[in-house]
Amino acid sequence: MRLRVLLDTHSLGLRLLGGEDELDRTVRGVMTTDLRDPSRYLSGGELVLTGLAWRREPEDSEPFVRILAAAGVAGLAAGEAELGSVPDDLIEACARHRLPLFSVVEDVSFASITEHVVRQVSSERAGDLAAVVDRHRRLMTSAGGGPEVVLDLLGSDLDLRAWVLSPTGRQIAGSTLADAGPELSGELAARLAGEHLAAARTGRRGPHRVALGGSTFSLFPIRQEGRDLRQTVLSDWLLAVEADAGEWPAERLDLLHGVTQLIAVERDRRDASRTVRRRLAQEVLELVQAGAPPAEIAARLRVAAPVLLPGLGTAPHWQLVVARVEWEDGDVPGGPVAQSLLEEMLVDPGAAGPEHSDRIAVAHTGDEAVALVPLSVPDESGDSSATGLHAAELLRLVQEPLSRGLDDDGRLTVGVSAAVHSAEGLRGALEEARHARRVAAARNGRVCAAGHEELASHVLLLPFVPDDVRRAFTARLLDPLREYDRKHRAELIPTLEAFLDCDGSWTRCATRLHLHVNTLRYRVGRIEQLTGRDLARLEDKLDFFLALRMS
Repeated sequence: MRLRVLLDTHSLGLRLLGGEDELDRTVRGVMTTDLRDPSRYLSGGELVLTGLAWRREPEDSEPFVRILAAAGVAGLAAGEAELGSVPDDLIEACARHRLPLFSVVEDVSFASITEHVVRQVSSERAGDLAAVVDRHRRLMTSAGGGPEVVLDLLGSDLDLRAWVLSPTGRQIAGSTLADAGPELSGELAARLAGEHLAAARTGRRGPHRVALGGSTFSLFPIRQEGRDLRQTVLSDWLLAVEADAGEWPAERLDLLHGVTQLIAVERDRRDASRTVRRRLAQEVLELVQAGAPPAEIAARLRVAAPVLLPGLGTAPHWQLVVARVEWEDGDVPGGPVAQSLLEEMLVDPGAAGPEHSDRIAVAHTGDEAVALVPLSVPDESGDSSATGLHAAELLRLVQEPLSRGLDDDGRLTVGVSAAVHSAEGLRGALEEARHARRVAAARNGRVCAAGHEELASHVLLLPFVPDDVRRAFTARLLDPLREYDRKHRAELIPTLEAFLDCDGSWTRCATRLHLHVNTLRYRVGRIEQLTGRDLARLEDKLDFFLALRMS
């Protein structure tokens, strides 16, 4: 908007004191200050409002105005409440620097002027940007452009920092502008995704506002309409904008909703590009499950390798990941959701190619999804498993946000196989991944994962012990110690855990617990007396170890 428009708005109480030839300057914002040097807060184009508290003597006006002129502000408006009228030295300084000067009558607040300017500037800029976005919509639909251009427009025209995030918090797109500011950290992105998923599960309409990391963000869903919320919430993208949309005018909100629709077009395009990879995975999975000859499976893998590993001529090693999404009422199939989640969870940010997910093929049947993950870079020993996927790492990245999206009626469980070097190993890898997923399913939590390395341990057996057997076994061994600890605060349970963890070493255990060895021997003797067991015997040590693990 122009300064001239402000002057013609009589309700603002502005009176021109100088700079009539400069009234066509554009106002891009407003700032209120009584600092002697406000330059650090100025970026150009502002209408500066001041109560003149910075002025102690006439000589103060010249340096103050010089700073404003150098910063490229649009104009200066001085309130009359402090001094009764605007002093001549300020009028003269503004004239020397060709800075338009207004006085503000005493009964008009700076807040009223600020609100008016912000509302007008926001509406005008949103309208201009809407036209640009509409042009980009047509370009994107016809030429396959990406969402980064729209995010750049939000940054350059509306000063909004924005990112497109997956439900796991992975950054799908961000502004490419050089002055876009610091990048969004992975931890903060995951927390934003979690907040979005939690809000979306309540059924409330976006945008959802949240304060994190010292900033306020508005989260806009990028949603596939017409489906059960549970089918989409864990696979929908979101637009995270670093701003509070609570006070935005309708024009700006409409613009941002239009941007989400534009990004949804890109989401559909990327989903369509995954069709071939999904079909290849489905074909391989059907061959493996049907017990097809390894030669037939190997032939199918040779077809898949160029698609999944563009530019590489050799067949890689493979790893299988099984995921299952289950809802308590069982009405919503979890397979498609598990498929979308695996396609996000298994992304390698360092992978080459046009898409981060261009080396992952995921099929689904019922509530289960199976990912065929190629491992193309063996380590020095020739074993690619060292560079493969690890269940704990997958869990660390997605557990917090997805747990909030699953709320209190859904579960995601994941199992990861070891790497296999040929088609002959795929059937065993599939069974291994499914066994690992069942181990994960036996654990507590909304999102759980287990890997192949756990299948060679006692950990594999514990989850499948019936609950009544588990309770009886642990109660017989541990309840006498818990009751004694409750009455005497003797810490027998922590002592037992430390003693077993130190492999029965008296010295190491006493050092860890900061006890004298004789005190430790007394506690162990009390444990043996209460339970009738002998901690010098391997069998009794093992029983205590298992009881602690199952409790």
